[in-house]
Amino acid sequence: MLTSLSIKNYALIDDLHVDFNQGLTIITGETGAGKSILLGGLSLILGKRADLSALKNDDDKCIIEAVFNVSNYDLKQLFNQLDFDFEDQTIIRREILPSGKSRAFVNDSPVNLSSLQILGNQLIDIHSQHETLQLVDNDFQFRVIDALGDNKERLRLYKEALKQYKIASKQYDELLKFQAEAIKEHDYNTFLLNELIEANLVDGELEVLEETYETLNNVEEIKETLESTYHLLDDEQVGVLSNLATIKNSLQRLIKYASKYDDIYNRINSSVIELNDLFDEVGVLKDDLDLDPERLEQTSSKIELITSLLKKHFVNDVSELIEIRDNLSQKVKETENLDEEILKKENQVKEILQVVNSISKEIHDNREKAIPKLKKELEDILQQLGMPNSEFNFEVDLVDDFFNNGKDILKFQFKANKGGQFHDLKKAASGGELSRIMLSIKLILSKYVQLPSIVFDEIDSGVSGEISNKMGDMMLEMSNTMQVLTITHLPQIAAKGHTHFKVYKEDVNQITQTNLMELNHDERIVEIAQMLGGEKISNSAIAHAKQLLN
Repeated sequence: MLTSLSIKNYALIDDLHVDFNQGLTIITGETGAGKSILLGGLSLILGKRADLSALKNDDDKCIIEAVFNVSNYDLKQLFNQLDFDFEDQTIIRREILPSGKSRAFVNDSPVNLSSLQILGNQLIDIHSQHETLQLVDNDFQFRVIDALGDNKERLRLYKEALKQYKIASKQYDELLKFQAEAIKEHDYNTFLLNELIEANLVDGELEVLEETYETLNNVEEIKETLESTYHLLDDEQVGVLSNLATIKNSLQRLIKYASKYDDIYNRINSSVIELNDLFDEVGVLKDDLDLDPERLEQTSSKIELITSLLKKHFVNDVSELIEIRDNLSQKVKETENLDEEILKKENQVKEILQVVNSISKEIHDNREKAIPKLKKELEDILQQLGMPNSEFNFEVDLVDDFFNNGKDILKFQFKANKGGQFHDLKKAASGGELSRIMLSIKLILSKYVQLPSIVFDEIDSGVSGEISNKMGDMMLEMSNTMQVLTITHLPQIAAKGHTHFKVYKEDVNQITQTNLMELNHDERIVEIAQMLGGEKISNSAIAHAKQLLN
């Protein structure tokens, strides 16, 4: 609910502040007094783009601020989605700077206009004659039927399921596409993989193989060197071990003469022990070394295979080849398992589709049940509004296509006269008829859903007498469950309001300004009398005004 509106430096308004109440609020004033300026300012609060020409004083900024009580609107989730700070008393402010820049704030936090428009649509519905074009909008027509069909929760579930279906379908299509591409590469990848598997690669083996190859390839030279070493160590005449044994025995005799010879003896003794171990090891190496042409060939072939694979895959190490092998193995495995994965995803898509179809069928059935109710209520209301022969024809056909609000195609047809043919609403109804139909629909909707505050901008144009009285009664009925603001020229409607404001112009320091004031009971009598009879108020106009107010 709009609780207050402040406008500074906008069009003909210098500084205006007004507090609004619940119920039906009437706004009247002479043509050109500035009623449209009020709506223009309110539209800026709702996210309309700013126009620099709207500034009253080009040197100052324009500030428009509105306070809304949103405690009963269930808007916390929307505030969270828009990343707005939620307050029961929400303040929206627009500023238009002399430079032409515009800024918007919700509860003192800066916001962009697109987000503000989304919030604004939930707060105020400004309705004028040209807004009746909304009536011919298919989405709006569905919203009316769904309100009567109590489809709010089903539509939420449908949208959620449809989103899941689209995601799953996209994943399914991507799997099929991936499979088609993978099949092309599968044979080649399998060939590369088998080649790497057959190589039986071991990390670090190339260095070992190269060392083995050098040993086998030079076995004769190595064996000859080891034989010579073995002989020099063990020869009885010149062998190192034999001579060291002699030296050891000689030194052992010196120990008894002085302790200083112990160290030399011990070191010689250690050398004898070490050389004996060395002699045994050389013997083992010598005996184990045999010429093995077959093993040499195998080692050479494995080295050539690994070298070839390194060049083929543009890498420098066996570990990188192993990584490539593992990646190829995963790719081949994924391709070979795709059929199973695709089948699983296909079944998931079918399951979600079944849910979507089930919910959309429930939505369709509820719409069909709501149509007779909507048809009767609309025709009954329009009869009161001077359209006794109005008749509607609604049809909802369940189709295979998915829409954002179900799987229905809606025909919303109308005829105003007996014997006429049904046509689409935009072809069959005049502007005045569309206004009355829109008012009727808003009245019906107010009984089923929590509507935002609504502003009727001269929706009563072109009607008078008893019809205008009925329109006033309908606005009054709507105000029982929502805030209704009505800009009107008709005294019959003006008299219905709980609160009455008058828009007027005055000259201050030779500058024309628009102002707004709340009328008390006596002032309302005068205003309505002037609406009935003009500036010169007659006694009969006063009496008629009192009668209307009572």
